Amino acid sequence: MPTYTPPLRDMQFVMHELLKVVDDFKQMPRHADIDADTINAVLEEGGKFAAEVTFPLNISGDVQGCTIDQATHAVTTPKGFKEAYARYIEGGWAALSCDPEFGGQGLPLVVNQCFYEMLNSANQSWAMYPGLTHGAYAALVTHGTDEQKQTYLHKMTSGEWTGTMCLTEAHCGTDLGLMRTKAEPQADGSYKLTGNKIFISAGEHDMAENIIHLVLARLPDAPVGIKGVSLFIVPKIRVNKDGSLGARNGIYCGGLEHKMGIHGNATAQIVLDGAVGTLVGQPNKGMNAMFVMMNAARLGVGNQSLGLTEVAYQNALAYAKDRIQMRSLSGPKAKDKAADPIIVHPDVRKMLLTAKAYAEGGRALLCFSAMLLEKELNHPDEKVRKDAGEMLAMLTPIVKAFITDNGWTATSACLQVFGGHGYIKEWGMEQFVRDARINMIYEGTNTIQSLDLLGRKVLGNNGATLRKFGKLVGALVEEEGVNERMAEFITPIAILGDQMSKFTTEIGFKGLQNPDEVGAAAVDYLRVAGHLVFGYFWARMAQVALREIDKQSAAGGAGSIDPFYLAKLQTARFYFAKLFPETATLMQTARAGAKVLLDTDAALA
Repeated sequence: MPTYTPPLRDMQFVMHELLKVVDDFKQMPRHADIDADTINAVLEEGGKFAAEVTFPLNISGDVQGCTIDQATHAVTTPKGFKEAYARYIEGGWAALSCDPEFGGQGLPLVVNQCFYEMLNSANQSWAMYPGLTHGAYAALVTHGTDEQKQTYLHKMTSGEWTGTMCLTEAHCGTDLGLMRTKAEPQADGSYKLTGNKIFISAGEHDMAENIIHLVLARLPDAPVGIKGVSLFIVPKIRVNKDGSLGARNGIYCGGLEHKMGIHGNATAQIVLDGAVGTLVGQPNKGMNAMFVMMNAARLGVGNQSLGLTEVAYQNALAYAKDRIQMRSLSGPKAKDKAADPIIVHPDVRKMLLTAKAYAEGGRALLCFSAMLLEKELNHPDEKVRKDAGEMLAMLTPIVKAFITDNGWTATSACLQVFGGHGYIKEWGMEQFVRDARINMIYEGTNTIQSLDLLGRKVLGNNGATLRKFGKLVGALVEEEGVNERMAEFITPIAILGDQMSKFTTEIGFKGLQNPDEVGAAAVDYLRVAGHLVFGYFWARMAQVALREIDKQSAAGGAGSIDPFYLAKLQTARFYFAKLFPETATLMQTARAGAKVLLDTDAALA
């Protein structure tokens, strides 16, 4: 059976030693009183909830899955899920980072980010039920009317009601401009919606008393394409003027998808049959509001793969230390045993360190992203808000695609550490792999994210935001450029930073002549950009570790050095030696162009 220990020490390192989040909070009146001890105490309790309440339900939830009563359309979640959700509400976890105006605790978003990483490690399927509510909440906070906020947000903040996003239809997938769901205006100002949606995570369940669906649909006179899409609130159970629950709405689950993974989450086919809804925002401007939820979901999906990478790594590491098999090539290491533990073998260590490097790099990026979102929403300086939002927009597709690609690589590697036992269900590893695979697909496939990054976020503003990130890299290079002990970390990012400008310009010029060149290069380009971002954070983490090692060594000698910092430094060295060099191959394959992909009619006949 797998185990899970919340990585609280590394979370504290990222927040307090790397990012120094409390210093940033002091600049924001909303969080000026938040201190490190408060953050640490909350996350310690959150880790206990994840490890003790939801983690024990992960394998059983995967085995049982969700069931639907076809007569009533009611969906039952796996045994224990509903009770765990009740404890989640009782503990106030749903309200952690929500606005006190709606009953929230008002804690910083990075705290919620770290809490949800632990929930995703413990049980991704379960965490999706409350997790999607945060995105729906954010969309309504930004675009809802005062009446809509008062009607829905208090109950969503408390967790009594959950939320979903209903976008996809069977015939259109990501191309939402092709959707057919209709919204007919009614005399009382409401709308009646008719249509079908698929792949709706947490679309129907028995864990909360109401589900607030955010549904994309077309008005009768809507323009064709994406510019004719509007957003509507469609509650499962209609809400009366006084806030009490009324009649069952005409929205229900027509069936559940039979999936490769995340079996404990109800992925619903949703039928709208004259369902009553209210408009969110302006007519035909639904994507503006929905993108708030979609971008939150993309950050959340990156966090899902971070959680799976961490828990897979922990279990693979424990197994590698315990499993004895063969002898080390350089001679016996465990002479009192019949064979050496497999952790002595170089390639086993490579697999473990790959997962560790991707987990810790991903944690740094996601916490940094959460702080950018915090600044965008709450910093008093308008320029800081604008710059933070712009940077976050560029990093969002990297968070979603790079971290989920890495999660697939890492969980697969960790399964491989187990050998044949990794393929056996009882060890739990094959579930981590299956669950990780969906994260590369939903909330916009990773190819869509790559096109978004290169086409919109980089070339769309002539690389302006990329250059701003480049200035962060440049500042670190200038600060540590003469420090020989930092050279192994600084030189690679300095070189790639210089190459990135030329590489981007080259792809951009080719794209002007033939747009397919952008499509051909985009996936490779995103991985190069991802490594530049990870490289920057790994160099900074090595910088912090080296300084702390020097400080501790000077104070008490080599024996007084905290092994945590030695581990951080060793992992940084591995990342730059074994993973970062992938960028050279990626730039070469990106430059290979579109012809070898599109001039292939005979090959694909």
